[in-house]
Amino acid sequence: MSNLMPWVTGKTRVFGVIADPVDHVRGPMVFNPEFAQRGLDHIMVPINVAPQDLATVIGALKQIPNFGGLAVTIPHKLALAELCDTLGPTARLTGAVNAVRFDADGSLHGDNFDGHGFVAGLRANGHDPAGRKILMIGAGGAARAIALALCMGGVSALTIMNRTPANAQAIVAALGKADIGNTIEIAGTDPGDPASAAAVQRADTIINTTSLGLHADDDLPLALDGVSTGVLIADIIMVPEQTAWLADAEARGLPVHYGRHMLDCQMDLIGGFLGAL
Repeated sequence: MSNLMPWVTGKTRVFGVIADPVDHVRGPMVFNPEFAQRGLDHIMVPINVAPQDLATVIGALKQIPNFGGLAVTIPHKLALAELCDTLGPTARLTGAVNAVRFDADGSLHGDNFDGHGFVAGLRANGHDPAGRKILMIGAGGAARAIALALCMGGVSALTIMNRTPANAQAIVAALGKADIGNTIEIAGTDPGDPASAAAVQRADTIINTTSLGLHADDDLPLALDGVSTGVLIADIIMVPEQTAWLADAEARGLPVHYGRHMLDCQMDLIGGFLGAL
């Protein structure tokens, strides 16, 4: 028996990580060695599902008694939240899930730990968000959770840049209803808005929450020509670890923060929620 992977038996409890595409996910690489180390008869497998097939596949997975749940990533975080029977507090506020538990009675329960994991990863690497002026690119499911966690973490300003401005404004509206506990300047904009250029100029941290960077021929999330020295460039993409955007930032001498930290810092939370750890 390898010390990195558990045996798969007739009693093995199966968990999945669902995405489209799925080749960039790190869940199996993180959870399976942990299952083995803890002596758990569990396994996590990648599940590639196109958006139009999501409801069908979820319905089928609910019929598998030894299927325990899913880690969820692009592009299914919003759609899967709508398929859940109950949602945890962060998932309710953001409308997005990154973990869904399948209970024995056929019910689905979702929550979102992306924000907690991202902020914990920042702090673990010496980048406490408190007091920072943040520019966040993207307005999807992960962006919603990260925006909330950043605000709860005490940032002084948060600008959300998205090519569909209505999606950025929707996050701003949701945050306005949240009990954040402190006064934060929050705004939404699109890349062509003059406010975007101003946000780039004043930001001390820029975060990519989009899927740009998964493929070698992707556009950069944001050109870094106008970024000031010392601005932290952060990505949530996990594979490749060093996206073209992060490589460009490093070549310019800018500090960078890798996507893998977000999952590493929420593994126990997701695992506990799913009943996997």
